[in-house]
Amino acid sequence: MQRIVILGNAGSGKSTLARALGKRLGLPVVHLDTLFWEPGWVEPDAEQFRTRVSAAIAADSWICEGNYARRTFDLRLPRADLIIWLDTPRLTCFARVILRSLMNRPRPDLAAGCAEKLDRAFLTFLEFVWNFDRGYRPGIEAVRLAMGPRIPVVHLRNSQQIAAFLHGLPAMPGTCLE
Repeated sequence: MQRIVILGNAGSGKSTLARALGKRLGLPVVHLDTLFWEPGWVEPDAEQFRTRVSAAIAADSWICEGNYARRTFDLRLPRADLIIWLDTPRLTCFARVILRSLMNRPRPDLAAGCAEKLDRAFLTFLEFVWNFDRGYRPGIEAVRLAMGPRIPVVHLRNSQQIAAFLHGLPAMPGTCLE
């Protein structure tokens, strides 16, 4: 596994898993949100985003977390060795998104100048999180099946499955994992 795509709802643990996998396997991590958002939560031009993603995954190995199916699957999936779907329950995702926003800490998976705050846009985002499995996941899965039907997919549903998956992977020599 040298090129891994991680998919899932906001708050599912994509960024956390990507960092853990990167450390375990010694691979660089690409957070799509950092490539997408401009300061103040401004969306970039579509081609600008695609150029950033292309550059970020030009290397021979990477872990790329984030959905952006219609915007970037054609760039990422042809090169991917594995797809990990985080099937985290929506209530867990919902609670995590609220908690991380209340904690108001800088997050390494967010672009500079994109602080989370409790406002109207946040309420819209919470609606997205709550409705992800019913309203968004089917579309992401349809694009995945159309563009990468032969790529192995691992479904991880909880922290125990994630821990077991990580534990079963070979560690990068000299890596302290505990």
